[in-house]
Amino acid sequence: MRILVTNDDGIKANGLKLLVERALKYGEVVVVAPKKEQSGKSQSMRIRQGIKCKKLKNILPGVETYYVDSTPTDCVRLARYYLGLEFSLVLSGVNNGFNLGEDIFYSGTVGAASEAALYGLKALALSVPKNDFSDFEKNFDNVMDFINKNKLFDLNNLYNINFVRGESLGIKITNQGSTHFEASIKREPKGIFQKGKTNFELETSNLKSDVNAIHNKYISITPLNIDRTEYSVLEKIEKEIK
Repeated sequence: MRILVTNDDGIKANGLKLLVERALKYGEVVVVAPKKEQSGKSQSMRIRQGIKCKKLKNILPGVETYYVDSTPTDCVRLARYYLGLEFSLVLSGVNNGFNLGEDIFYSGTVGAASEAALYGLKALALSVPKNDFSDFEKNFDNVMDFINKNKLFDLNNLYNINFVRGESLGIKITNQGSTHFEASIKREPKGIFQKGKTNFELETSNLKSDVNAIHNKYISITPLNIDRTEYSVLEKIEKEIK
């Protein structure tokens, strides 16, 4: 199996190298990652400006490595359509910071994995709490074993995975929850900045959510869908139209 590894933290990110090291156990690895950090880019791509793509000294011995001066989505697109690389699995991450709840919509990490899913490829978006890769380093193989043992890729091509701070108590299959984010947009000397805080402890009613799982020290695996149609509403509307 050939695996494409990408991220949104940039080609020099520690999480990228950690993921490549572990991905080598599962197949041949090629890296195509953004030149610079692309957090919050979602599934955006560059259309009206040129894109630079450059082959680099291998990130690890024997691992073909490229940077792209654009978004994570463009990394997947250029890997497929420009470089002509063949791959059957995309691993995106490991993101330095959770991608939970509403953040899934904004995440460049999830965006790259979603782009792969558009092509019918298997993809995992992987994230850890800020500056703590310890649970990922300990349990990445356990997560892969869980996915393979339970044949998750037979059921769905796209999963969002978050590891805990410290050491996890196990793995849970989850739905997208809410981080209960308190937004704060403030003017500072260098411009207007979007900040705020999450409140995972408020996610008490949605016991199956990714946020609830992480708050209770469980690795979260959430199946995602690239089809955003709300079918229950569609069916109701169709019944009303005569």
